Parts: sequence; structure tokens; C-alpha cells
Amino acid sequence: MIGSALFALGATPGFMAWAGASVANLSFFVGAWFFTGAALIQYALSGAATTSTPDGGKQFRAEWLSAATQFGGALLFNASTAAALHAATVTEDRRRVWSPDAAGSVAFLVSGILAVIVFAHTVRVWAPRRRDWWATQVNLLGCIAFGASAVGAYVTSAGQTVSDEVASAGTFVGALCFLVSAGLSLPRWSRT
Repeated sequence: MIGSALFALGATPGFMAWAGASVANLSFFVGAWFFTGAALIQYALSGAATTSTPDGGKQFRAEWLSAATQFGGALLFNASTAAALHAATVTEDRRRVWSPDAAGSVAFLVSGILAVIVFAHTVRVWAPRRRDWWATQVNLLGCIAFGASAVGAYVTSAGQTVSDEVASAGTFVGALCFLVSAGLSLPRWSRT
């Protein structure tokens, strides 16, 4: 939730103009470490990578694949946000910031799709009365928004991004979705 809040802060409309690009990039950088910590915990809790098949073979477990892909995406966001603190040229920005950002966004999208598939397989496709169903769906929306952000942040050879508005809005909406999803995933407190 902390990582999501820091990403939302950095992408809040008007924040970069008010605080400066360095402060916004620092917010993304620190937030990425919290994302990575959460992804590592989820990866560690996801269990064994493979399971036995009825014919005696092995296959990867979708839960593990989702967690491993998310962790890989989080590591790519660490690389991207660290590079954003120091990128000084268009070539650096494209290679060291956008490339890992785009790859991390794809990894998050794959992870979100796998999570929805796992939930649909273990529970059911439509379960809107369950908090974990909502957490999975909202997480996927966040993954889609981060993907849109990566498309908007693409740096052309002329040194311009495709759309700063789409990049910022996608990051902001995605971060809010991840924040809500994390909140829905928290255990309920007993009142007794």
C-alpha cells in the first residue's frame, strides 16, 4: 500500500509542477522498492513452482507464475525508477528508463491476467460478493493502466513522449487501483 501511495503521489495531477520532477521521480523510486518488497513476499508465499500432472510429469503452477512475473516486473520498475533519477539524454531516457518501464508493465499485465485465471479456476469467474475477487479485478485494472502509462511515456526519436497526460494518468490510476487492491487483500479485523 505504501508503494502504491508513493506512485499515486508522484503522478498526482499538478504534483510534478509543484514539487519538481526530481521529487516526483524520488517518490516513484522509493515506491518501487515497496512494490518490490510486497512482490517478494507474495512470491515467497506462492508455494512450489511446479506441481505433478496426472501422467507423472510436472507443470508450472499459475499462482507461482503470477507471483514470479510480478516480482520480475517490480525489479524492472526498480531499474526504471533508478534510471529516471539520472537520465540526461533522450537515448538514455529511452533505453534506461522507458525500456524497463515497458517490460515491467508487460510483466504486471501478464501477472494480473494469470491472477484472474487462477481465481476463476479455484473459485469462479464471477464472484462480486467476495473481497478477493474484487482485489484481483481491481489489480488487473491497475496493470492495464500501468500499460497505458508505458505507451504514453514512450520517447520518440525527437525526444518527445507520446503523451505526458496518458503517462501520468495511467500511473495515477494504476497506483490507485493497486492501493485499493492491497487494501481489499488485507485480513479483516475481528471486532471481538
